[in-house]
Amino acid sequence: MAFLDHVLQEPSYGWQDEKGELIKPTNGQIVKEFFTRLNIFQDRKRWLSVFSWGQVLCLLPFFLLFVFKYFNWWLLAAGFVYSMIIMGTHGTIWYHRYGTHKAYKFKNKFWRFITQNLTIKVVPEETYIVSHQVHHAKSDQPGDPYNANAGFLYCFLADVNHQPIAKDLSPEDYQRAVALMDHTGVKPNSYEQYLKWGSIANPARTLVHWLLNWSFWYGVFYLVGGHALAVTLFGSAFFWAVGVRTFNFEGHGKGKDKRQEGVDFNWDDMSINQYWPGYVAGEWHNNHHLFPRSARSGFMPYQLDLAWCYVKLLSMIGGVSEYRDSKKQFYEEYLLPYREAKKAGKTVSSATIIK
Repeated sequence: MAFLDHVLQEPSYGWQDEKGELIKPTNGQIVKEFFTRLNIFQDRKRWLSVFSWGQVLCLLPFFLLFVFKYFNWWLLAAGFVYSMIIMGTHGTIWYHRYGTHKAYKFKNKFWRFITQNLTIKVVPEETYIVSHQVHHAKSDQPGDPYNANAGFLYCFLADVNHQPIAKDLSPEDYQRAVALMDHTGVKPNSYEQYLKWGSIANPARTLVHWLLNWSFWYGVFYLVGGHALAVTLFGSAFFWAVGVRTFNFEGHGKGKDKRQEGVDFNWDDMSINQYWPGYVAGEWHNNHHLFPRSARSGFMPYQLDLAWCYVKLLSMIGGVSEYRDSKKQFYEEYLLPYREAKKAGKTVSSATIIK
């Protein structure tokens, strides 16, 4: 736990006060922190945050071209499917279940590479994976990099303000941070390079990967539907890149307890199961917090899990060598005891069904 206490760069306003309570900065403080951390001229170690939002800004012209030049209802539908379902599901498959939680293993590097680049690349692995480990260890507590209790902007700008790794890790702690990502194929900086760039990822390799990924997908989309389709799908990626930054605020009840008996069975934090992210991206968030290392989080019959469908398909064709599926454990330890207690007429809540 000590390592996760300091692996992320603490914001200037801090994580907690002297009493151990969450510091809730003002919107002004959050915005000031955001622009300070994007000042690469003051410190080149901020390059990854600049690169992350630079990708978003590069997608904006595509979005505007779609709106003012190529707009039609068929293209709008294509953009909706690509951004909400395909990119949303890919985020769950790659960054969440594999990158952070190692919920499944690829048979070889080929299938890992295909999965990594299955969509337009917008999110650097380092930004997501290391901070998400901290999120699970400190969910809804001080130090959670996207703590919904601190408000919308605290979560929305977290990738710059709270998610970058610390710039002064010891050699031992740096290697621990690298180990959190070694299965993703991202080649890490040496410790000396880390001291220079302040990141695990190398700027040159990251830039080349981004350019190759975008060039490939623009070419594919152009061959299928010309500039109109390519511009539309890249424009829809802008919509997803902005929208995904709102998820953890929504997924943790906007800082309020919105958990429902018989729907949400994890009562250790404020995560909730929601239909929209569940159906379009396989992100049944309360289930995921209950069994974070499961390759499936859609446990109930109505909980469609497209991310799980992809993992299962790859397993069937030999691309995935092993995976964890906690559905049976969920039924045995939570759902069935809850149903039996309700059937017996006992006063019971999901929170009491903990083995």
